[in-house]
Amino acid sequence: MALLFKSKNKVFNNSVSYFLTSVATMVFLAIAHINLANANNDSIEFNTDVLDLQDKSNISLNEFSRAGYVMPGKYPFKINLNSRDLADSFDIEYIADPNDPGMTEPCLTPNVVEHIALRDEWKQKVEFSNNGQCLIPETIPGMTINGSLAKETITITVPQAYIEFSSENWDPPSRWDEGVPALIFDYNLNANVTRPADSANTQSVTGNGTTGFNLGAWRFRADWQASYNRTNGQSTDRKWDWSQYYAYRAVKELNAKLTMGEQFLRSGLFDSFRYLGASLISDERMLPPNLRGYAPEVSGVARTNAKVVVTQQGRVIYETQVAPGPFRIQDLSDAVSGKLDVRVEEQDGSVQEFQMNTASIPYLTRPGSILFKIAGGRPNNMEHKTEGQGFVMGEFSWGVSNGWSLFGGALGAGDYNALSLGVGRDLLAFGAISFDITESRAKLKTEDKIYTGASYRLSYSKRFEEYDSQVTFAGYRFSERDFMSMNQYLDRRYRGVEFDNSKELYTITFNKYFTNADLTAYLNYNHETYWNKPAAKRYNVSIAKYFNIGRFKNINLSLTAFRNKFDNRNNDDGLYMNLSLPWADRASISYNNMITRDGNSHTVSYFDSVDDKTNYRVGTGLSSRGRGTIDGFYTRYADLATVTASTSYINGDTSSAAFSLQGGATVTGHGAALHRINTPGGSRVMVSTEGVKNVPIQGFGPNTETNIFGKAVVADISDYYRTNTHIDVTQLPDNVEAIRTSQPITLTEGAVAYREFEVLSGVKTMVRLALADGSYPPFGATVRNEKNRELGIVTDNGSVYISGINPNEVLDVHWDGSTQCKIQVPENITTAEFNSLLLPCTSSPSVEPGYMPAKAVPVGQSAPVYKPAPVKQGVAPSQRWLLKPPDIAYSTDYTE
Repeated sequence: MALLFKSKNKVFNNSVSYFLTSVATMVFLAIAHINLANANNDSIEFNTDVLDLQDKSNISLNEFSRAGYVMPGKYPFKINLNSRDLADSFDIEYIADPNDPGMTEPCLTPNVVEHIALRDEWKQKVEFSNNGQCLIPETIPGMTINGSLAKETITITVPQAYIEFSSENWDPPSRWDEGVPALIFDYNLNANVTRPADSANTQSVTGNGTTGFNLGAWRFRADWQASYNRTNGQSTDRKWDWSQYYAYRAVKELNAKLTMGEQFLRSGLFDSFRYLGASLISDERMLPPNLRGYAPEVSGVARTNAKVVVTQQGRVIYETQVAPGPFRIQDLSDAVSGKLDVRVEEQDGSVQEFQMNTASIPYLTRPGSILFKIAGGRPNNMEHKTEGQGFVMGEFSWGVSNGWSLFGGALGAGDYNALSLGVGRDLLAFGAISFDITESRAKLKTEDKIYTGASYRLSYSKRFEEYDSQVTFAGYRFSERDFMSMNQYLDRRYRGVEFDNSKELYTITFNKYFTNADLTAYLNYNHETYWNKPAAKRYNVSIAKYFNIGRFKNINLSLTAFRNKFDNRNNDDGLYMNLSLPWADRASISYNNMITRDGNSHTVSYFDSVDDKTNYRVGTGLSSRGRGTIDGFYTRYADLATVTASTSYINGDTSSAAFSLQGGATVTGHGAALHRINTPGGSRVMVSTEGVKNVPIQGFGPNTETNIFGKAVVADISDYYRTNTHIDVTQLPDNVEAIRTSQPITLTEGAVAYREFEVLSGVKTMVRLALADGSYPPFGATVRNEKNRELGIVTDNGSVYISGINPNEVLDVHWDGSTQCKIQVPENITTAEFNSLLLPCTSSPSVEPGYMPAKAVPVGQSAPVYKPAPVKQGVAPSQRWLLKPPDIAYSTDYTE
């Protein structure tokens, strides 16, 4: 026992001694780097007497002797421009400095210079050497370039006046990424099963999505929607429709989007309709964020677990499941305009239906700027058949001065024509206002009559900073009896449908925060009258208050009142009250009360967020008919898709369950992956971690882990907005190390980008290297993998701590400016019992069964001599280069 104890002490002392020697060496090299950083380009000779080394003649510090020196060759670098990382990583070649042959400098190609985004006048002054491949920095006054191979970064500074405008989260067009060729298939599936107590069971499955491919700057897309409905004892209804086929691309020079194929008219002056043709439209998303526009919002109240479907002229544009209570859908595309149909399908079988008009903020354009929309083609229907004559539409908005904007447009389609003209005014402290008039002329041959009428519109928007309130939109529109939109004209002439002849429309959206009371108020109101039918009315008003009671903090009380009156139906009125009490870190207990014309319901529920990806809610209570209820709602933001499940049970009435799956598949030349989606057909980034699985990647939403092929797709990307996709280093597996953890990127609409993260995966261990003649690689030599990444630096007696090594991997040992020998990692390097390796460094590395150390020796003794030896019984051939913990290994003689 005493012998064993003595042996372990010896092991400990040797290990500590070796560790301290290694640390001292690393400190020396670090100090050398610091001194070099402040030195000039003159060569520096190191005093090796300060190093506690046995063989001071066997040292190679050439790579540390000159500040900024990088061996000639091509390396992957990120670019840091004026303290901000650019989106792309570049392979940059270091070449000999023509003015100092002993130094090297990075060669910045025209492609790299393009990403610097120089203004046009400076682009013309830039000069290149080496047959037009390497930038001459002196042609840009004040430009500096510094490279760091350790950080894999080229740091560039350029006077701000020489480059295009950029902001914190926005890049100029020269830095936008069009992505790589790719195939996509995005889907949103919803399934529902209902079992009423007194009628037949029903099952339904609905779905919609987008599929297509990217080629260069073009995005080719096809939208689809499908449904399956079955009621026991009745026929089954199945439908599959390709909603529309289209292709689009960004036109950077015009800050516009070009679309060809089937689409809906996008206009701020004329009502939307479906057509087959082409459009070129100024895209405000290409402008800096503070100059961008507005996207519509849908709000309402769900009585139970419900499915909300938003359609436009029969096309599903949004579908989701919501929990009971108020909901606000704020992620509709800003391409949506005109009147929307909203359907709320409750799990108890009831349905809410209403219409809403998407608001349009007052026309205001920056002084001297012009926004435009041009479209042409022929109207078509959901069956892809064209209707009527061809049309041309043009629209503009011109910033006349700092406070005035002029806008207008025209639409011509043979027997239908419309002309619009308006003016916008910035009222400074009083907000912004616009007024426009649209005149229409429609000839209906079936009636042998010409209808001529006008529509007048007044719009207002204001943020009251001093009152913490905002009128997002307020508008009034009056249309004469004979005024007709293009869509109304098509319905009446080609489908014989009597249109809703609008007379007056009032709409307002208002937010207010009362600071002293910590109370928030929200109002959305729409009122529309018609010439030929009763008025429609809809409002939604809510208030929310936070307060504390004793040890309970941030208790929330909210009240929501709503009314829907649509298509001459009875008023759908309701009042919803919710009281929520925080419980634990992410959990809460709540009570809600719903009052409608059907009665009064009560629910007590428990909500908990298990983690960033998972949450659930369970509840129980009484229905409006006084019957007991149980319900639940579950959401999981999984790596492959977003999963939502819900169920409800009403005693003696109805039981139902719903399930939804939203996700996508993306295929590129670099690989494929299933993933969550944000917007169907939208932008995304495929990330590669060089074959390493389970690496957590983060965009705006929850982490996504790479699959078994080391691929992941991040789809929560905003177009034309700098997104920082990065590795969540706090969640990395123990055997994984990230070299570069962040990749900023700005994508054009629909782009599929590809980015590689430099990741090392494998064992981290101490290794001793020995040459064939019994000596060691010199102090300061580096160990590199096949991708030329430095894994460690050789210290005394050939010792080196390296990370990210894998079985049978071949590594280069580098000194004096080139690779001098190679080592091969044994097959079972992951075996836990070994913590040190003795590896031969030869020109042809191998771990052959017939060769092994004659005797393993501790640090500080002579190197082993390699010779053939028979296989020792009980020792696997691939283990013979593996050393056990020092003292045990020293006494093991493998020769016979």
